[in-house]
Amino acid sequence: MKSPLIAPSLLAADFANLQRDVELVNRSQADWLHFDVMDGRFVPNISFGIPLAEAVTRHLTKPLDVHLMIVQPEKYLKAFADAGASHLHVHWEACPNLHRTIQQIKELGCKAGVALNPHTPVSLLEDILGEVDIVLLMSVNPGFGGQKFIEHTYEKVRKLRAMSDSVLIEIDGGINLENAPRLLEAGADVLVAGNFVFSAANPEAVIAALKNLK
Repeated sequence: MKSPLIAPSLLAADFANLQRDVELVNRSQADWLHFDVMDGRFVPNISFGIPLAEAVTRHLTKPLDVHLMIVQPEKYLKAFADAGASHLHVHWEACPNLHRTIQQIKELGCKAGVALNPHTPVSLLEDILGEVDIVLLMSVNPGFGGQKFIEHTYEKVRKLRAMSDSVLIEIDGGINLENAPRLLEAGADVLVAGNFVFSAANPEAVIAALKNLK
């Protein structure tokens, strides 16, 4: 089993010291930086926007993994791509014209991701799976960090991996050293970790521990 890709979540960083925490991610064994965008409509919270993405990418040396938890994400794809996003994830639940939105992302030169809420079955991706680069499975209800991992996620990962052996499967929410090995065994490729990394006494060591799971 290959080592996972690790994407620390900026949502759990110290907002008063974001440059410091971005530079920490640069130094670490992390592969991506996860960037949650929330609009207070699709999810009951408001987080980062385009100006902060621009500011972060001025210091970031790794790909910016942008998760759009917003309604009408197609309106903002170009702005986030221009701000430095390497990957753009849109929610299946927010995109009535998902194929068109995925094509927009690819035309902007970004990796195209589709995110699913915990209650949304992976079977709904059957007709789009060949078009996407990454599927982001929420393992907590979207909107807030620090939530408890939803155990049903393991089965969703197994089902999705059976549907495609090429798409990257990314897991977001409640990741730790107990559930991460089981997720990798089920077929996950990318682990998003927020509080587990940034609340640790040594975040770089936690990132390294996750990265070296096999």
